[in-house]
Amino acid sequence: MAAATELRRLQASVEELERWVYGPSRERGSRKVADGLVKVQVALGNIASKRERVKILYKKIEDLIKYLDPEYMDRIAVPDASKLQFILAEEQFILSQVALLEQVEALVPMLDSPHIKAVPEHAARLQRLAQIHIQQQTSVLTLTCDQTMLLSKQFVQWDELLCQLEAAKQVKPAEE
Repeated sequence: MAAATELRRLQASVEELERWVYGPSRERGSRKVADGLVKVQVALGNIASKRERVKILYKKIEDLIKYLDPEYMDRIAVPDASKLQFILAEEQFILSQVALLEQVEALVPMLDSPHIKAVPEHAARLQRLAQIHIQQQTSVLTLTCDQTMLLSKQFVQWDELLCQLEAAKQVKPAEE
């Protein structure tokens, strides 16, 4: 049953490909993609059988695929016994990591809490509060500067008054 379904699916794919290549069925006549592919395969087989170098390459394709496998270097470079020793040497580290992962897994329900899910809403509120705080700091700073300025003017006035009083006190004894 599955083979028949697969065969129907493959046939539909080939017919779709033929429609793309040759156009609608009334225009393509008796041409078939499968026939064209068979002709190409036969031609390549004939060429390959005549050339010794191509025959050698066909024999080496399996070796080439094996060498291109990314795990090939791992199999050659590190034998299984060495891998086992490495894993056993790292056993304590692996167990500690497992314990940490179990702790994280136990804390996952906290991440699903409504408090954490409401963070975007709180972030917007926090942004508004930060803006208000900055405005208040600016006004407090302005008031502080104004008070400092007024105190400085008052000290200057007191200094001038004190200088005048000292000058008047020094002048009086000189008049006597």
